[in-house]
Amino acid sequence: MPHDASPHPRRLRPGQRVGTVTRGTTNTNRLRRVDRWIAAHPAFRHAVDPYVVDLGYGASGVTALELASRLSHARPDVSVLGLEIEPERVRTANEQLARVRAGETHFDAATAVGFAIGGFEVPTPGDRRPAVIRAFNVLRQYDEADVPGAWRMMCSRLAAGGLLVEGTCDELGRVSSWVGLGPSGPRTFTVSLRRSGLERPSIVAERLPKALIHRNVPGERIHELLGALDRAWQVHAPMAVYGPSQRWIATSATLRHEGWPVIGGPRRARLGELTLPWSAVEPG
Repeated sequence: MPHDASPHPRRLRPGQRVGTVTRGTTNTNRLRRVDRWIAAHPAFRHAVDPYVVDLGYGASGVTALELASRLSHARPDVSVLGLEIEPERVRTANEQLARVRAGETHFDAATAVGFAIGGFEVPTPGDRRPAVIRAFNVLRQYDEADVPGAWRMMCSRLAAGGLLVEGTCDELGRVSSWVGLGPSGPRTFTVSLRRSGLERPSIVAERLPKALIHRNVPGERIHELLGALDRAWQVHAPMAVYGPSQRWIATSATLRHEGWPVIGGPRRARLGELTLPWSAVEPG
């Protein structure tokens, strides 16, 4: 990442883009878990302007189209801008969008989505401020030291009370984790897993955000959390006869009982989610 994403970036030249091209891996439904979380978040639901940016959507524009479709159930007035630093990917996404407009796909032809070139500087038409920026599977290729600067740059583009969601997931979207940030910095950490067939929740260690993935070692809070999750999941193995969701709800309740500051109740746990304040896992 260029050092323009430093805590105090120099003034960018008009049209200057910040970031590097990612692998671009894109799969249908890959980001359904984080989309579902965003759709329920107050920063989106109560936004004055439900404008959302899908930053680094990859080789296909499908994730931005899916994001708009899912969020429209909570806010029919949502609009989404997909940003990619690679011009060819923007051309591909606009070709996909043309097929959507022609009614050749399962997406609503009137879906409020657009695509443009951009990076961590998050350029938007008319300098419109997003209520939400989703940057998924973008920072994995960077060094951990680059993360704070990228966070600050993206957060500086948010509307008042806005939300940056930065995280990663596996190729099928069954294992996900992300950080929720506001204009002042990180606020929450979320794990979301497919419970059916799950042996150990700590499988998410392979898909932690860049800020945490190298911190899963003894003495760090994230390591303690994953250990506690595995133990509670094993203790509640008998609950599997009632289904994996009930087992996860019991696991979440055990963590709360052990003193972990779990946010949300059974409704979110039923979806395979576990959210905590960032302070509960913040690197030491």
